[in-house]
This record gives sequence, C-alpha cells and structure tokens, in this order.
Amino acid sequence: MTERPRPNALVWLLLSLAVIVLDQWSKAWVLSSLPEYTAVPVIEGFWNWYRTYNTGAAFSFLAGAGGWQLWLFTGLAVAISGLLGWWLFNLPRGQWKAALPYALVIGGAIGNVIDRQIHGHVVDFIQWHVGNYYWPAFNIADCAIVGGAIGIFVFGLFDGRNTPKAAG
Repeated sequence: MTERPRPNALVWLLLSLAVIVLDQWSKAWVLSSLPEYTAVPVIEGFWNWYRTYNTGAAFSFLAGAGGWQLWLFTGLAVAISGLLGWWLFNLPRGQWKAALPYALVIGGAIGNVIDRQIHGHVVDFIQWHVGNYYWPAFNIADCAIVGGAIGIFVFGLFDGRNTPKAAG
C-alpha cells in the first residue's frame, strides 16, 4: 500500500467552493434581474446576457429526453467529482498543475448539479455571437469545467516531457 502524501491537495477544494459560490451567486442575479429569452447586450455584436435553461448537457445534449437525463447528469457529475476529490486526497498539495484543474471541474460540476436539483435544469446566461452565428449559452460553472478540462489535457500532455529518460 502506498503512503498518502501529507499535506495532500484537498485544500484545493476551497477553489471548488469559490467556483460554486460565484456560480450560484451569478445565477441568483440572473434569475432575479434578467428577462427570459431576451438578449441584453454587454458588447454589441459579440456578447449578450441571455437567460435561458438547459435540461441536457453541453450543447443541450439530451435536452429533450423526457427527464431521466437529470439523474444521469447528476450521477455523472457526482461520480466524476468524487473521483477527482479522491485524486486530490492522494495528490501532494504542491502539485498544482493537477490540483487546479481538478478543483475547477469539481466546482463547476457541483454548481450545475445544484441547479439541476433545485430547478430541474441548468441556468445559462452568457451568450457569445458573431453576426448571426450564436454560440450556445453557458454559465460560470461551464467555464470552470471547460477550463479544468483544458488544464487536465494541457498539463497532462506536457507532464514528463522534460523528465530525463532512464539509462538503459
């Protein structure tokens, strides 16, 4: 059995908590301040606040599936967050290149789980567009998930590149 690192990287869950708080605060603002399905320009021709809802996953995947997807996406988010939390528990605190993206994904996933359980859907409100091409609306939790996933990929891709090879 391998010995667990002390101190471990669980302190990075404070970043997850910050993401959850920012995400839920922003969604509370949206629900109390923005009209539904009405673009409110932030940067004309590029960025709107646009209150909408997503019962599916990324790009509204399975949005019209009839309701069972709420439990599927909740279960996946909880399972992935649990796995990443376990990895943080077994990770030395100083390994920020792994801990930072894990914490972002956990915070974003739980932020969207809270929406699914309270509202039955995820509240989205950031809309980017160029001309008549509109990117699907998203939220702070989605930004954290995507940023974390990119971090996992990039840091994983370059991890060990500068490690000397064992002489053989």
